[in-house]
Amino acid sequence: MALHRLHTPLDEPTVRGLRAGDQVTIDGIIFGMRDKTQIEIFDHGKRPPVDLTGYPVLHTAPSLRRVGDVWEKVIIGTTTSTRMDRFAPRLFEQYGVRAIIGKAGLYQESLDAMGRLGACYLAIVGGAAALETTQVDAVEAVYWPHLHPEAIYQLRVSNFGPLIVAMDAHGRSLYEDVRNLAQDRLPDIYRQCGINT
Repeated sequence: MALHRLHTPLDEPTVRGLRAGDQVTIDGIIFGMRDKTQIEIFDHGKRPPVDLTGYPVLHTAPSLRRVGDVWEKVIIGTTTSTRMDRFAPRLFEQYGVRAIIGKAGLYQESLDAMGRLGACYLAIVGGAAALETTQVDAVEAVYWPHLHPEAIYQLRVSNFGPLIVAMDAHGRSLYEDVRNLAQDRLPDIYRQCGINT
């Protein structure tokens, strides 16, 4: 397992240099978004109002408060990615996103797109919202604020993580590794429980 301190925007060689199981932290800009934003982009055909090329997307619906023209963080956590899986390949292909940060992973079509386009999935520990929030230095902009808390959030972060490379650009998924290990162990578990298969 290698350790990487990444600075955004990310380029393809950097992402292809990451391997499943590596640990990373991120400095720079990341963009937060969730279901409604991606429905606007892909189902309603609205281009994002900001260039996402090279940036990680964090699956989040943050709690923020607006003070005048400034958005202040309250708590910024991460949500489950699997329900947004259908958007991931197009985020990579059409908008140049290099990484998705979330929980629970993505499916095979997204993994295939990562291999073609040089992207990855970075897993964050569930329940770490308090820590995540301290690693967000500023909410620099909120795009499509009428969708809040599912707008697009431009977040400046420092030492954001640690994150695990759970799906890489080489076709490996830690989620699939765990599934295969569980399948391999099932016959022994059934035998120990006295279950005939």
